[in-house]
Amino acid sequence: MQKSLWKKTANILVCGLLGAAVLVAGCGDNKTSAAAGSKPETKQEQQLSAARNTPIVTAAKKVGPAVVGITNKAYVRDFFNRVKLTERGTGSGVIYDKAGYIATNNHVVEGASEIIVSLSDGRTVKGKVLGADAVTDLAVVKINADNLTVAEFGDSDTLQVGEPAIAIGNPLGLEFRGSVTAGVISALNRSIEIGERKFNLIQTDAAINPGNSGGALVNADGEVVGINSAKIAVSGVEGIGFAIPVNTAKPILQELADRGRVARPYLGASLMDKDIAARYGFEIDLHGGIFLVKVVPNSPAAKADIRAGDIILNFNGSKVSTAVELRSKLSECKVGQSVDVLIMRNGDTQTKTVVLEEVPEEYAN
Repeated sequence: MQKSLWKKTANILVCGLLGAAVLVAGCGDNKTSAAAGSKPETKQEQQLSAARNTPIVTAAKKVGPAVVGITNKAYVRDFFNRVKLTERGTGSGVIYDKAGYIATNNHVVEGASEIIVSLSDGRTVKGKVLGADAVTDLAVVKINADNLTVAEFGDSDTLQVGEPAIAIGNPLGLEFRGSVTAGVISALNRSIEIGERKFNLIQTDAAINPGNSGGALVNADGEVVGINSAKIAVSGVEGIGFAIPVNTAKPILQELADRGRVARPYLGASLMDKDIAARYGFEIDLHGGIFLVKVVPNSPAAKADIRAGDIILNFNGSKVSTAVELRSKLSECKVGQSVDVLIMRNGDTQTKTVVLEEVPEEYAN
């Protein structure tokens, strides 16, 4: 009797430890056990309700695996004057071609001695910067890896203010890799000036933080419509982020991948407008134009007999009064194009015809 009771007690204990869902000989009823050979669904794999399976969820699943982390490393000297490779910062990137081409920001890879790319599946591989462009803050990184997920580019010209916008990237570093934030398209064709450069960007209230740079701005169809770039980081300002429209980015990315740089026209002159003059304490009458401080020898400006001390009043049919305006008008032109430049010299106005040439590599950025 005691022996039978001991057997029964031991049997109950074993069944309790193994769990009622596991079929074990002698552990009682097997009706609640999993069917032989079947694998239970994980919570991630369970079907979401229509209310939960939103376009944001679908877009994140589609594009998320194509967003990578980019670590910028550079050689620096330590306290003991030894040279060592040190991490300078991290950002994001978007795989847009199965050959391993990644779109990111110029400031993410700028000055890098080595690039490490962290893939969404946990792999890390070395990357090579094929080309970078400070003017548009775009760059292309190439990796050699198989089984890459590629993001699909959409048409940023069809964006509407108010439609959903999803930002995917690595805010604050790789510890938060693959973070998804959502909002709306707040505005289109926002012109902002960073330094002496002017950017036409998509504005969104989807949270974009340091580390998100180079990541994807995605529409509700799961298409990349922008490359996340700048964020206004001013005390009291929230919900204002920017992305480079993908239609602007595509030809630049192609040129960077093919030749490492973007062919742009240039004048070959150092400029001083009223704001620059005031900043350095110069008092000079610019007659509403832009003063030429220096003209590079043998440059397009020099070849057109434009000289240091001249004042540019009009460029290619448009009045210009700031360096930013002139650079913006110049960026709309093509290499080899002839443009008329109205200048003032010694109080007299003259029109010079300039044949624009490609900016030399040493001045490219």
